[in-house]
Amino acid sequence: MAVTQTSLTQYVKPLSLGAEVVGAAFLKERPAFVLADGTARLGEDAQETVTLHQDGAVLVVQSLNARMVTGGDDGRVMELQADGSVHELADEKGKWIDALALREDGATAWTIGKVVKVRDSRGEMKDMTAPSSVRGLVFMPKGYRLALAHYNGVSMWFPNTAAEPEGLVWRGSHLDVTVSPDGKFCITAMQENALHGWRIADKKDMRMTGYPSKTRSFSWSHDGKWLATSGAEACIVWPFETKDGPMGKGPRECGVRPAKVTKVAFHPRALVLAAGYDDGWVMLFRLSDGAELLVRRSEEKGAPVTALAWNHDGKRLIFGAEDGSSGLLDLPA
Repeated sequence: MAVTQTSLTQYVKPLSLGAEVVGAAFLKERPAFVLADGTARLGEDAQETVTLHQDGAVLVVQSLNARMVTGGDDGRVMELQADGSVHELADEKGKWIDALALREDGATAWTIGKVVKVRDSRGEMKDMTAPSSVRGLVFMPKGYRLALAHYNGVSMWFPNTAAEPEGLVWRGSHLDVTVSPDGKFCITAMQENALHGWRIADKKDMRMTGYPSKTRSFSWSHDGKWLATSGAEACIVWPFETKDGPMGKGPRECGVRPAKVTKVAFHPRALVLAAGYDDGWVMLFRLSDGAELLVRRSEEKGAPVTALAWNHDGKRLIFGAEDGSSGLLDLPA
């Protein structure tokens, strides 16, 4: 990424989508935005409109490779592909979809209260009932296994075995979950403005505190050595370079501003981090030298940034906000 400017605003195409953006991604290089009103917008100018949830709002969105999957308050799980085609993966008859997870091979998992369901790449279904409502869900990087965040910890479930899920225990309400790319660490965002982590091999606990608000956005660096998080007036970036992860170490802070970070997204190939703030600003940070690059400035307090996504080679970035204002950045060569 050979960018030397301190401002990239002139390379941003502004877009106005008319409703809250709840997710964004590049689907085979096509920009795609999912809106809270149940629709998606596709294309360079976001002019193609696709209906995902005819009679409901989008609650959760996940994207991976060439597909985006949404869960709505209509109980439906819908898949959007790059050509604009939409496929229904499940209909839970009006039960709210609380969390989603996607896997490289096309498997999809979702939660309804305590119930977790997973549909593998062949369309075969499995389900389990967790100890309490599942708010966070992720496929683990090794094996066909899911990590589920709920009250008092995380359950790690192999859908294709009869074995009981393995538990990672810590008292309190766990709202979201992520697992390191090497599969060695599991991290949750908690109700009380903190993260909790475990080294999975020995279940050693890690407390990651000091946040003024809840962390609702995670992103791992391409090399798996850093975890960026939202929830403070800076990007809080935790080190995972050693076998002990962040145990006994403090985080780095990038982009300290008088506004809270709402979304984070690491570049797919470089130690560059994109961050969106609750006043509508978007910035890039290079971890190597601490450089800060402005992508979007709001002259007055803008709407919070709710979506950020890079394309596969990291030459383009899209973002969206709560009021529908959005943009597409093409990085200069």
